[in-house]
Amino acid sequence: MSLSLRLTSSRPAGWGGAWGRAAWAGLLWGMLACAAVAVPRPAVSAPAPVLAAGPPVLPSAGAGEAARVIVAYRRGARIARLHPWQSGVPRQEARALLQRRADALAAHAGTALATGRAVGPQGQVLRASGLSSEALARRLAAHPDVAWVAVDGWRRAWSVPNDPYFTSGPAVDNGSGGPVVGQWYLRAPDETFRSAVNAQAAWARSTGQGVVVAVLDTGVRFDHPDLQGRLRPGHDMVLDPDVANDGDGRDNDASDPGDGITVQEANTVGGEFYGGFPRRCAEQDSTTGQYLAQASSWHGTEVAGLLAASTNNGIGMAGVAHGVQVLPVRVLGKCGGYDSDIQAGMYWAAGIDQPGLPGNTTPARVLNLSLGGIGACSTAYQQAVDAITARNVVVVAAAGNSAGHGVGTPANCRGVIAVAGLRHAGTKVGFSDLGSQIAIAAPGGNCVNIGAGEPCLYPLVTTTNLGLLGPGENSYSDSFRISVGTSFAAPLVAGAAAMILSLRPDWSPAQVREVLQTSSRPFPTTSTDPTVRVCKAPTGADQLECLCTTSLCGAGMLDVDAALAQASSAGGSAGSSGGGAFGGAWLLALAAATALMSAQQGRRRRARSA
Repeated sequence: MSLSLRLTSSRPAGWGGAWGRAAWAGLLWGMLACAAVAVPRPAVSAPAPVLAAGPPVLPSAGAGEAARVIVAYRRGARIARLHPWQSGVPRQEARALLQRRADALAAHAGTALATGRAVGPQGQVLRASGLSSEALARRLAAHPDVAWVAVDGWRRAWSVPNDPYFTSGPAVDNGSGGPVVGQWYLRAPDETFRSAVNAQAAWARSTGQGVVVAVLDTGVRFDHPDLQGRLRPGHDMVLDPDVANDGDGRDNDASDPGDGITVQEANTVGGEFYGGFPRRCAEQDSTTGQYLAQASSWHGTEVAGLLAASTNNGIGMAGVAHGVQVLPVRVLGKCGGYDSDIQAGMYWAAGIDQPGLPGNTTPARVLNLSLGGIGACSTAYQQAVDAITARNVVVVAAAGNSAGHGVGTPANCRGVIAVAGLRHAGTKVGFSDLGSQIAIAAPGGNCVNIGAGEPCLYPLVTTTNLGLLGPGENSYSDSFRISVGTSFAAPLVAGAAAMILSLRPDWSPAQVREVLQTSSRPFPTTSTDPTVRVCKAPTGADQLECLCTTSLCGAGMLDVDAALAQASSAGGSAGSSGGGAFGGAWLLALAAATALMSAQQGRRRRARSA
């Protein structure tokens, strides 16, 4: 008998219908105990097509189609038993072990396999030439030792399209100053700034002290004066040295060397950073048809500043959770990064050992992922999130900036706190994506002024660097060098999560989510602009500013002070029904199982007396 069971829920804590699910689960487990159940074939998850990259990670461009997948082995798999590994082994030894595992799968795949990095405790990257990633995934998924296979896709830092509606246009080299309203998003909300997160009042309760937050991004500028004392050493997970742009690939240096792209790189057809299909690494000049140079984003430094910039130091700006320590994990380089680098970074940040990587001596309690791509949550991402949240680590991710389309991945994975972006007035900002996977919304910045050279009115001020390609002068974003996007809404939520954990260090991710959601403020139901309508479910068409609903933008607008007040007043250390060993769902399941066993015992007693 073959049986396949899948329970799905779009509710944040998964309580709806718990009694019914528990009863069915008890019945099914009883059936499984009495029947021989065939092991289902591993799931094959294929997001976007995998692209060729430069050596040593993939065959060079033009060498034919390159397949690249992430494969994970079943527990107790023969290949894993024959080629076991131990944490802490040297990198070369770990790579040799992984190659032996690849060789063991090669015959089944019908092609030579080259190993890439380890991903988590049970997985590795495998590469092959002459076939697609999807085809290789299908072949490997049929192997009895394989639990699942996922295409090793490509992700990028969420950025806002270079469109006047979203931004004030190209950066003005000599422009400076603003916004006049300063860090409006951290103050108490009012009639003008309805989406402000009320962090200033919350600092009397906590600033996140004692909590480590990992920023998985492009790395940071360790020399920025407003990040001094706020950063842990971190790690660079980008394996391809060309993408890493630092000459040596993966190492223990998480600093950002810049991710800019030259005109020559952008216009080299078949090159790794070509502006056109498939990666689309650069914008195109509509007049000449040439792709334009792309300045370095300093994206990780900007995210880190919003999260934890030093405060009350007489310079610069304030971070939302300026008592936390930031663990920079570099997973993105020029034009983006591979899923395998991102997932390896997620495991490492949470303190989960992997072959060939040093142990993380300061694991994070919160992971911030201001990155992503289109597509459903893959098995590889979901398994990473499940393993990380099982260690009581909170995962926060930006929803995406594709103008009202569906939530990107990994924000759409189960267990992730996905964050949508709001305008200062509390409506969905035009660039933000939306959908049922969103947990909560926070300011993403918006400009109002859209004329060339006009100052952006409501950006999010943060730390940055002025270098066009490599590092230059450390500075701050402003009304001309603006920072807007769901990338910058996410660290506001990650900071709030860290502040909650500083008060309740034993809380689970589900409990943190519940407090963030139940303490949030309602979305506005009207707008001063009569053309702004209620948000609709994504249809594939752009959906700009709209009135949020709880079904598409999360539970409400982030209120940091309200969340900390609720966390402070929660009885004991477990909070309300958000989780813990004896949370509401667990008790319902126990009751249902007890009722089921009682009914079975009653039937057996009646059978014996008949």
